[in-house]
Amino acid sequence: MTFGESAARLSGAAAMVLGWRPTEFWEATPAELAIALNLWGAQADTPDLATIEELKRRFPD
Repeated sequence: MTFGESAARLSGAAAMVLGWRPTEFWEATPAELAIALNLWGAQADTPDLATIEELKRRFPD
């Protein structure tokens, strides 16, 4: 499968499953897309509230 074919499939999945528009898909890193798809499937270990608060403190943007 070519890069273009893979990108088309992934952008379609992101649109249908996550509701992402093309801009959101292309601005996301591969890691962000993987996390978003994995969390949608509820297969990932989600961070606890303390971890989320620490990340928010360290990365306020």
